[in-house]
Order: sequence, then C-alpha cells, then structure tokens
Amino acid sequence: MRFQRANYLVSNKERALLLYRDILGMNLDFMKVSEEDSYSYEVFDIDDSIAMEFALLSYENQPRVLALTILGDGNLEQNPLPRRGAIVIEVDNVDETVAKCKENGFHCYRDDHLITHDGREGKEVGILDDDGNLVVIYKIEKA
Repeated sequence: MRFQRANYLVSNKERALLLYRDILGMNLDFMKVSEEDSYSYEVFDIDDSIAMEFALLSYENQPRVLALTILGDGNLEQNPLPRRGAIVIEVDNVDETVAKCKENGFHCYRDDHLITHDGREGKEVGILDDDGNLVVIYKIEKA
C-alpha cells in the first residue's frame, strides 16, 4: 500500500492557495473544473448543484500530497468541533511561517513545545485555514 494524499474541502480558491501554495510552499501541479458526475459529490456528500474545482499540490520531492476540492464561497460550513483531522508539515522556520499566516488573517494557535516519541525536541503550531481545516506545522530544533 501507499499513502497518496490528503484532500481538504475549501470554499475560496484564492485564500486556500495563499495558505497552501504561497505560505506553506506547495507547488500547484494543476487545477481543473470537476466533472458533473465527479465521485467527490457522493463521497463528500456535496450538493450536486454546486460547481466544484479540483487542485492538486506537491512539494518538490513529495508529489501530490494535497488535493483541494473547491466549492466556492458560501457553499461550505466550518468544520465541526472537535476537529476530526489535520495534516502535519515540517517547515524550515516556524516563527516565519506563523508570522506570514497572521499577516494574512489565518488563525494560529500558541506555540507548543514538541517532544517526539524518540526524544527529539522542537516547536509546533496549529493553523486553521478559512474553512476550519487544521494544519500543524513543526520544526525539530534539538536532536
């Protein structure tokens, strides 16, 4: 087996790309208008009257790690609480990434001291996109 990618439903294409591409450094591989009979309507329980777009993003050495199913403004409620999933991304500089997120109006949680299962230490921060999808960024600072 091989893990292919995560997929987030988002409402605003520009805001989602600002976070995932411009701030978190993913490359936009392609974007397309979804077919009227897209399987996503069924599996995500999306009203089939909503026109969707699909974007696929990669890191240079990690192809197709994130898909965005874009429903358009007003077509997606915030994720319910408690949150049911997250993606976790190692970044080069937590403070710089958080600053960019805050500058652009994304909610950032407090810094937390990270201790991994094997004793490495670092910093982690949770970030919410505009639709309540959770991204946890981290950096190991001490082996």
